[in-house]
Amino acid sequence: MAAVVAAASACATSLSLSSAGCQGPAVTATQRAAATKRLEAFNSEIWRKCAFSSNSTVTTRTKISGVGGIARATAVKDSPTRPSSLVGESGGSEKKRVMILGGDGYCGWATALHLSKKGHEVAIVDSLVRRLFDEQLGTQTLTPIASLQKRVKKWKDVSGNSLDVYIGDICEFGFLEHAVKSFEPDTVVHFGEQRSAPYSMMDRDRAVFTQHNNVIGTLNVLFAIKEFAPDCHLVKLGTMGEYGTPNIDIEEGFITITHNGRTDTLPYPKQASSFYHLSKVHDSHNLAFACKAWGLRATDLNQGVVYGVHTAETAMDEMLINRLDYDGVFGTALNRFCVQAAVGHPLTVYGKGGQTRGYLDIRDTVRCLELAILNPAKTGEFRVFNQFTEQFSVNDLAKLVTKAGEKLGIEVKTSHVENPRVEAEEHYYNAKHSKLVELGLEPHLLGDALLDSLLNVAVKYKDRVDFEQILPAVSWKKTGTKPKTVKPSGL
Repeated sequence: MAAVVAAASACATSLSLSSAGCQGPAVTATQRAAATKRLEAFNSEIWRKCAFSSNSTVTTRTKISGVGGIARATAVKDSPTRPSSLVGESGGSEKKRVMILGGDGYCGWATALHLSKKGHEVAIVDSLVRRLFDEQLGTQTLTPIASLQKRVKKWKDVSGNSLDVYIGDICEFGFLEHAVKSFEPDTVVHFGEQRSAPYSMMDRDRAVFTQHNNVIGTLNVLFAIKEFAPDCHLVKLGTMGEYGTPNIDIEEGFITITHNGRTDTLPYPKQASSFYHLSKVHDSHNLAFACKAWGLRATDLNQGVVYGVHTAETAMDEMLINRLDYDGVFGTALNRFCVQAAVGHPLTVYGKGGQTRGYLDIRDTVRCLELAILNPAKTGEFRVFNQFTEQFSVNDLAKLVTKAGEKLGIEVKTSHVENPRVEAEEHYYNAKHSKLVELGLEPHLLGDALLDSLLNVAVKYKDRVDFEQILPAVSWKKTGTKPKTVKPSGL
């Protein structure tokens, strides 16, 4: 470990680069190429050697400027010997060993706490890159979130439950191999992807990063399961955005077609609308192929737009609170509207506002994951669930927030702004979503109580709002090769 720390210090001293979205001193192309090569080699070694569990002692934290962001070198304590799986034990116990990739993120953190509270053994795997995005873009979550280390410690304090934590990049197969072999999961929940469509459309660098991070990361997960945990059930977060907005009903993953007198059931046609959504389409194809070729089992959860902050677990202590993004890059529609209402900014409806999508409460997200985990796919099976509870247009959401604001004495106005995306602004939309309900999902439908709660959270933290981040800052039509810098202030 001393050698790793020394390498980190040396690398931090020798490297000084400017990266996409960050300012830095000018360097020549030759210098940049050489430094990037050294940094990539260094990062590969760091991620391969470094991880920490919830009872570990962090020995150093080294910030590296440039492509690699922040590398963390840590000491690892040996964990007590654990059974390889809890499935089938204790008279058919349903307790699982769940590894959550991207467990520090919006959906991942809430899911980790929910499953831990239910008695499952949970490990969080995360590169902490989402936090780096905030640094690059000059943004911050509305709610002040603690470091992952402090979050995990607080969860142990308030719940008595431990979370294993592995810090590293799943695109580095050596790191992923170590994590899977060490924790021995029977379920892997995959949230570990860049999840913003606008981020993927900012510039070439971020488009390439999104596709590489998401597709290669998922391929690594598939190979890791095949080689080191072949009975493991993969629960992968997809997106309803894979389907687009076809002028026919959207089925759950597959559609039966009769053509020229012959009938077959085929994957539902995909019409992705960003480089991010396209990465998810590729993921789905790779999952289906791996199940067919290798006998893996996977559940693809095509999730709608998530809203809300609190789950029963994240509300247990202020330090456990989830993030709430309101900016034009990572903020989702309803969350953004509630923050805009709280600070007196007109609701930013893109274009005509007829864009309709599936939505769900963050409390339903964690429950859907639990249901998928407790009812795993069969060996060799690739299945698809559409994960949302209600459909709303953007105009529908604006009206709901306006009404909720009036009840709290807040005057809410709406402004139709130029749509930065390339999409149909008025369209047919009817998506099926019955499979999770059949497994036992009891939805939290969007109502006055939830909107009041969300608005009150926004009002509580409104002093943290950066008005420069409210308007859309990324145009689909203007995506180019020049990296966007921090604090984009508009189209």
